[in-house]
Amino acid sequence: MKTMIVIPARLASSRLSEKLLLRAGGKSVLQHTYEAAKRASVTDEIIVAADDPRIVKEVDGFGGEARLTDVNCQSGTDRIAEIALMHDDVDVFVNVQGDEPEIDPGAIDAVAELLMSRPDADIATAACAIDTLAKLEDPACVKIVMGANDRAIYFSRSVVPHARDGGSETLLSSGKTVYWHHLGLYAYRRDFLLWFATQPPGQLEQIEKLEQLRAIEAGKQIVVASVAPAARGIDTLEDFRAFRDRIEDI
Repeated sequence: MKTMIVIPARLASSRLSEKLLLRAGGKSVLQHTYEAAKRASVTDEIIVAADDPRIVKEVDGFGGEARLTDVNCQSGTDRIAEIALMHDDVDVFVNVQGDEPEIDPGAIDAVAELLMSRPDADIATAACAIDTLAKLEDPACVKIVMGANDRAIYFSRSVVPHARDGGSETLLSSGKTVYWHHLGLYAYRRDFLLWFATQPPGQLEQIEKLEQLRAIEAGKQIVVASVAPAARGIDTLEDFRAFRDRIEDI
């Protein structure tokens, strides 16, 4: 199966303006992400799906490949679907978010390889174990309810599954992972992407503000690769400064 990594790159950001172009260690955040993705072994083909010519200019400057996509795309998945329309020879598209400069290339491989090994699945994604109550109760930490055969049953910002008898802390320390933190890394089949781009948001998606619930509500199959905890992405100026300090101290 032919695989392509696509990095959706939107210049505007409500929390940190033009964060993908911020520089640390002589490189932009986007270049760091691109180079991390390039270290994955699943494919040599990487395209940045940009919404602004300045992103394209940045990618050209460090020798990468970029395509300008519709500025009105509602999500990174929609932007990748636009790339999928241009590449009918590619079977699997891997979504690596542009603000993940410390993404683990091994996690990229794990997600892509899981999808390729599971003909029953439409999407593969990644998760790591939640091991603290603070993280479990943080609505910014999206949780996955897992079923048999590594299948995702539901995604939520709430504490799920809910321990009716108030035993969340006991479950956390039980030695068996019950609570899973969803990481925003995906692999999609091309036909799923083309379907997704034509569908309106579902009711669950609108309630939780999680687009993967559009797939769950429609009966699509999502499988989950268990990976090591991920480095924090760049959402705020504090995140960027911490990343810059790590990079420039090396």
